[in-house]
Amino acid sequence: MTTQTLRAEVLGAQAPGRPARAAVLAAASLTIMAPALIAPSLPAMAGHFRDETLVRLALTVTSLAIAVGAPLAGALADRLGRRLVLLAGLVAYAVAGTAGLVVTGLGTLLATRAALGLAVGAVTTAVGALITDWFTGPRRATYLGYQQAAASLGGVVLLPLAGLLADVGWRAPFWLYAVAAPVAGLVLAAVPRSGSARAEGRRPAASDAPAPGTNGRVLGLYALALVATAVFFMAPTQLPFLLGGLGVGPGVVGVAIAGSTLTSLAGSLAFPAVRRRLSPTAITLAALALLGVGWALIGRADGLGLVVAGLLVGGIGVGLTVPNLNLRLGDLAPAGRRGQVLAGLVAGIFLGQFLSPLAAGPLVAAVGPDGAFTAAGLLTTAGAALAAPFLLRPHRGR
Repeated sequence: MTTQTLRAEVLGAQAPGRPARAAVLAAASLTIMAPALIAPSLPAMAGHFRDETLVRLALTVTSLAIAVGAPLAGALADRLGRRLVLLAGLVAYAVAGTAGLVVTGLGTLLATRAALGLAVGAVTTAVGALITDWFTGPRRATYLGYQQAAASLGGVVLLPLAGLLADVGWRAPFWLYAVAAPVAGLVLAAVPRSGSARAEGRRPAASDAPAPGTNGRVLGLYALALVATAVFFMAPTQLPFLLGGLGVGPGVVGVAIAGSTLTSLAGSLAFPAVRRRLSPTAITLAALALLGVGWALIGRADGLGLVVAGLLVGGIGVGLTVPNLNLRLGDLAPAGRRGQVLAGLVAGIFLGQFLSPLAAGPLVAAVGPDGAFTAAGLLTTAGAALAAPFLLRPHRGR
């Protein structure tokens, strides 16, 4: 491939039409909260299968599969093209997600939930890589904010529906995964066939190698994503049981959890403006502080009102965190390895989801769900406050 041809391909990829952008953002809306759509059904599922521990695993095994499968999806996206990986992921999403409507054994259900996780990993990685390929500079920040906003909007719409369907029966929320089928049709029709440079036969160039010191920064961002997500994912895994103890039904649980995604949507839409005013480090610290304060409020709640307030505050923090990390990694990643680098962020986010109930379990057993939220909130806020003087101090020579 000549340099002129490669440059033309890249410029073409950076100017997608509105239908292509809409299709990719529609796919993004199915990602972040996909494992949590069955959260309102967890108590009823535990009663049906008579195994509360494994039923909780039905939610988190999806996150583990996403974390495991995302690096492979990133490598395939770099080699075969983003569009193909996105389409395959959406089709698998619809099939594996709706399988919960018919499976009878808990082991089979766990297997289909793991397959769903592989599909979500492919979709999330391909969406992030496409947006980062298409845009640069401020427009990249804007569309990465839109990506997280779309994911949050999916939670705002689908989680309350999941709660209402859970009142009908614990299997009913599995119908929601079928929405991936029409989204796949939209992607097929609208997203152009622009693959990666490797898919076109180009050998990895010297520019595909990371700059000195980049690997350490990338790993640090992965670790930050894991910790922040582990704290945030206490909402779908622990909140149904906390609210159940307050006499709140599954329908209200779904609406309450959706509240956090609603303010996450607001935080994501505000991210481009915030990024113009604050450094990436300042955004990270402020977002973690908001998450911590929100979770501390939940821990102190004696009714639904303060729980909702805590979810709203914490949701803003998450809405700022994810696009900020996406933007920083997109800027650090060489073009030929962008899918793999962004896949690591997906792995960190969903590994945090998987580890969240495992890490919170002993704490919940010791101090209860409310005490666990209080402890997580205080630790998160204290960590941001202690790190701020070191991370925000002026550096000589800058």
